Amino acid sequence: MSGTGELPLARLVVVEDDDSIRELLAAGLRFAHYDVRTVANGGDALQMLSDGKTDLVILDVNLPDVDGFEVCRRLRAAGDDVPIVFLTARRETDDLRAGFAGGGDDYLTKPFSLDELTFRIEAVLRRTGTRSGRSPSSSRLVCGPVELDEATHRVWRSGHEVNLTPTEFRLLHYLFVNVDRVLTRGQILDHVWPYDFDGDWQIIETYVSSLRRKLETADHERIIHTVRGIGYSARRPGAV
Repeated sequence: MSGTGELPLARLVVVEDDDSIRELLAAGLRFAHYDVRTVANGGDALQMLSDGKTDLVILDVNLPDVDGFEVCRRLRAAGDDVPIVFLTARRETDDLRAGFAGGGDDYLTKPFSLDELTFRIEAVLRRTGTRSGRSPSSSRLVCGPVELDEATHRVWRSGHEVNLTPTEFRLLHYLFVNVDRVLTRGQILDHVWPYDFDGDWQIIETYVSSLRRKLETADHERIIHTVRGIGYSARRPGAV
């Protein structure tokens, strides 16, 4: 542990055979302050996980050699209780039941956003008692009169709860965890929208406008600022 008193980064292993998805997940999770190792198949995953130095596994179900469900079963049979979040394109109940019966802790159906994945990671780490890269006290993020709870996905403005859509929440969350930083349109699209989203950046403007209508009033400074030609930034009142 560092001398500053900060917790070490949560150590993740991403098991995904699609090169582009694996690289995107690794880059996004590192940006979100996780320590990430990656492998492309189940056999290599079992070997990597044998060192006992992993806090959570992100495990694709459809792997070319040993599928994700079998990797999970072998880990549990060996007494390894590392938390596992499955990634799957399957929606059938029987498949999901098999995953949980084999010892999985959660799952995400493709496609998904990076923010949605980080929500699931943090929830599983809290639920299983595994150490996390974030302190439990950091569950709430505050910017001016707006407060966001990462654990419950609830938002308040001046103490009054505001209902947001899932995409609005992911966008606001991404802005708040990067408060006072300018985020490019590309960064926002990569982290808030699914990785296979083929629309353009103008959708961000639509959602920003919606958040402003719900969260900003004439009585308070603007929270979400447009940085012309670059992107957007959530700024604390008084910040330059």
